[in-house]
Amino acid sequence: MGKVYLIGGGPGSPDLITLRAIKVLRECTAILYDRLSGSEILKYVNADAKLYYCGKEPGCHYKTQEEINDTLVKLAKEGHIVGRIKGGDPYIFGRGGEEALDLIEENIDFEVVPGITSPIAALNYGGIPVTHRKIAQSFHVFTAKSAAGLNLDFDTIAKLKGTLIFMMGYEQLGGICNGLINAGLGVDTPVALVMSGTTSNQKKAVGTLKDITEKAKEKGISNPSIIVVGEVVKFNDKLNWFEKLPLFGRNICITRSKAQSKEISDELSKLGASVTEINSIAIKADTENIKAVKNKLEDYKYILLTSINGVEMLFNALYHNNIDIRKIKGEFISIGDATTKALKAKGIIPTLTAEEFTGEGLFKAIEPKVSSGDKILIPRSKKGRDYIVNELRNIGAEVDDIPVYDTVIGENPNLISFDNCDTVIFTSPSTVENMITLAGIDKIKEKSIISIGPITSKALNIHQLSYIECDKIGTQGIIDTLIR
Repeated sequence: MGKVYLIGGGPGSPDLITLRAIKVLRECTAILYDRLSGSEILKYVNADAKLYYCGKEPGCHYKTQEEINDTLVKLAKEGHIVGRIKGGDPYIFGRGGEEALDLIEENIDFEVVPGITSPIAALNYGGIPVTHRKIAQSFHVFTAKSAAGLNLDFDTIAKLKGTLIFMMGYEQLGGICNGLINAGLGVDTPVALVMSGTTSNQKKAVGTLKDITEKAKEKGISNPSIIVVGEVVKFNDKLNWFEKLPLFGRNICITRSKAQSKEISDELSKLGASVTEINSIAIKADTENIKAVKNKLEDYKYILLTSINGVEMLFNALYHNNIDIRKIKGEFISIGDATTKALKAKGIIPTLTAEEFTGEGLFKAIEPKVSSGDKILIPRSKKGRDYIVNELRNIGAEVDDIPVYDTVIGENPNLISFDNCDTVIFTSPSTVENMITLAGIDKIKEKSIISIGPITSKALNIHQLSYIECDKIGTQGIIDTLIR
């Protein structure tokens, strides 16, 4: 018998999932997720986990609640560790209680992983605090998915002194406003709607009970939206930190390997962007090739590292072959700040860092140091360009070009997330070719394209893709280009 985790996926941003949720997702062998939890959360899931979409689009249910319950039971009885990802928190209008009761009836072990709930988080991201001293000392949350049939007691609700929050109620907005007005709330009572809060699709409409319906239409508001009524709405501009960030409203696709995506993903998130990671390349270590030069390591004058992956895979190869790093006596030369940082993390300070992130830039930087007969080791990708190797050999250097890894197409359970992106960043020819294989060239043509530099641009030109090339290669160059 397996186990089921009822997991709160948070309000929409994958950054707002809890550490506990990430931990248990990595244990799961089967995952059920829905529309509100978002497919970006799937980046935390094991590649071999079975995925089941249980999305409930308005008016079009892919699975009924009973079918979902039956699937949870079936998978658990098959021995799976099941993750049921639900938007927000499982027990706040998420029907998680019904799922838990079905599991109990079948004697299936389960655990609830609480999630950050959208009526608080989405409003925070819209600049609206649900409580505020001397203004709102309580808040009250109602489901309004079908308000006309839920017998909401507007006479009682209108007398509550705190903030009023209505979930899933966009279609009932007019009825909610009229109900509150008829129950005695003034027509000038502040009201706001926050749609798709915490994500790049976030929109907000602000008005009063009298005019909010019209203003919501003007702003293009639709579901999923949260309606908030009360004086705290007046803070929406002054406390509006999220919508003022320079990349707010952008959904940017990073196409690097998983290990290389974190730095730029974190930086873009800080600037307000939603970040979709499609790991178009995966790194496949090759630990055997280093054996060919095992007895020559002390002879190299220079060791050239051309990427973070080259650093990691060199040390990986040394480790797996029980080779002491102290056998390498030569000077380390790196390309770019990120590669230098990776080397420093291994306790090695490179003699020289080429500022231009290309083979041409590396050769230009190292050429004055190299003499005919110098022995040079270049541990790098199997698919690396031949330029630097050929140029060094042309001036008489003895170069050992050792592939310590290969790049292959990555596995992406969240590939569907690419549909929501407006911009895609390519950082190498491999990312271009692999994304065309994964997503198709027609989908890529729909996006704004950023090229990290001239080598990547050549690959884009081959496929006649329009792009903007960064003035400077590296994370900061990408950020500057996006903002500009």
